[in-house]
Amino acid sequence: MTRPIAIVTGASSGIGSVYADRLAARGHDLIMVARDPERLRNAANKLTERYAVSTTPLSLDLSRHSDLDILLKRIREEENIELLVNSAGIAPSGSVLDSSEEVLDQVVHLNVNVLHALTVAAAKTFVAKGAGAIINIASVVALMPESFNGSYAAGKAFVLSLTQALDAELRPKGVRIQAVMPGFTKTEIFKRAGLDSSVIPAGMMMDAGQMVDAALSGFDAGELVTIPSLGNEGLWKALNDARHDLGPHLSLDRPAARYLGSANRYDLVPPN
Repeated sequence: MTRPIAIVTGASSGIGSVYADRLAARGHDLIMVARDPERLRNAANKLTERYAVSTTPLSLDLSRHSDLDILLKRIREEENIELLVNSAGIAPSGSVLDSSEEVLDQVVHLNVNVLHALTVAAAKTFVAKGAGAIINIASVVALMPESFNGSYAAGKAFVLSLTQALDAELRPKGVRIQAVMPGFTKTEIFKRAGLDSSVIPAGMMMDAGQMVDAALSGFDAGELVTIPSLGNEGLWKALNDARHDLGPHLSLDRPAARYLGSANRYDLVPPN
């Protein structure tokens, strides 16, 4: 019997490497994507030895169009792919004003454009066969954009919105999608961005293994959005309910009365 295949991007370190480990333990064969070929190959070999699954290391720099096209082709043509984990991403080292345009462009391209292309390709492929799942790694900064670099936070908000919107299309067709929203997580992203993680209170930093285990528990429970740190799920429900309550008020044929001066208030009187 053939095993289901999971694609994991950013699979040689951090959150991606934990997902690769956990999915291998669940019996998935893996297509593991990362930039460093030696590190990726070593990680793949360890998982094959530990779990007796097939691992295919793909050394790709997804920020390059040619490399991205290779993975997109694989998603569209590999019959047994049932899961895509979009974990690859980068973070800036400072605020928007302190970051170069080149760095910000790289952040937006990888965290938004690349994830979007992979998600859409997987969504269309999975819908065509009526099965499959996509896990997108977002961030809690999508809910607190004032607390971090605006370009990064906006990118993660994009991931959340894309996931929520696609769920409405995919779920009726038998395809699952999930947005995972970690807080601070112990990974190499801080070192790569030149950030000092020691300034973050220990009580705010989660182990990557615990984060992924919680995220997969949320996935198994059918959650659309999983916030691993959130103990009171009623807070998320209240926020989501409030968002939906706004719906009937967001697009009307006239401005709200509070935006009109007294001279224009006659416009609010319905015509005879």
